[in-house]
Amino acid sequence: MVENHQEIAPLSAPTISSASAPPLRIAALVKRFGQVTAVDGITLELHSGECLGLLGPNGAGKSTLIRSIVGRVIPDAGSIEVFGAPADSTAARNSLGWVPQELALYPRLTCRENLQSFGRYHGLNGSPLEQAVDRCLSWATLTDRAGELVRNLSGGMKRRLNMAAGLIHRPKLMLMDEPTVGVDPQSRNHIFEMIEKLRDDGMSIIYTTHYMEEAERLCDRIAIVDHGKIIALGSHAELVKNAFGSRSQVLARFAGADARAGERITAWVAERGGQTVDGSAQFTIEHPAEIADLLEDSTKAGLELVDVSLHKPNLESVFLHLTGRELRE
Repeated sequence: MVENHQEIAPLSAPTISSASAPPLRIAALVKRFGQVTAVDGITLELHSGECLGLLGPNGAGKSTLIRSIVGRVIPDAGSIEVFGAPADSTAARNSLGWVPQELALYPRLTCRENLQSFGRYHGLNGSPLEQAVDRCLSWATLTDRAGELVRNLSGGMKRRLNMAAGLIHRPKLMLMDEPTVGVDPQSRNHIFEMIEKLRDDGMSIIYTTHYMEEAERLCDRIAIVDHGKIIALGSHAELVKNAFGSRSQVLARFAGADARAGERITAWVAERGGQTVDGSAQFTIEHPAEIADLLEDSTKAGLELVDVSLHKPNLESVFLHLTGRELRE
């Protein structure tokens, strides 16, 4: 058996509602599991036709937030509205599509039979159902595999079918929870192209990931999530500008494997306004000439420099700057 797919739709997105209500509005949402607060007061609004990325490490609260929207998790506080309707209403559920992180397919059915099953869950039958199935197969580039048993498909094909199943009823809002988990680079790029097609056709999308490059390529805005909170929100360029302005990053590694040397290096880095992440010292500078000052000061402090590099900040730089942790930690 499979976990019921919460949603489904074909090749192109439906016309976005002309109502004033946004596709998704979340206000002060909280969800706790025992002593752990998975979602800690998140407030968020999705714009019509926007792809909004939720970027953060495993355990940041992204999947719990998505499951709260689709009704698989009941929040302890706060509210969720989909096109102005409460998230637990029939209107909201009919407007939502969900691609879960786990594959939700019937392995002993063919691709076509899977899509037919999910279509029927949403009230489709007859000619409209077959048209929806054909469109979904075409969108996922699986038309030539329509009669293949799902258990015989590659991992990438299963992921694409999983996404198609979430789109068969033509939802207005699509929630994608790390849809590229466990796929090879070629399959990942194929999935990117599928999502870009939806985005270009005006679909409103929430896309969770802990891969920076996915968020940079697919998302109009990005919400960085950590410990159940949104710690930054904006476009890629806005996030970098807000965190670093026009400054660049310097990464330096120093010799010294023992704990005492590590403590001395960490203390020196902190005195210079930097931070130490995974054994590397990180600084932000306004002009490249400042590197010379850092090198001179490190020599005076008796530190042996092993490697130094200068680069422009990116989303991963922003995350490290805000949290001191790696994105995929």
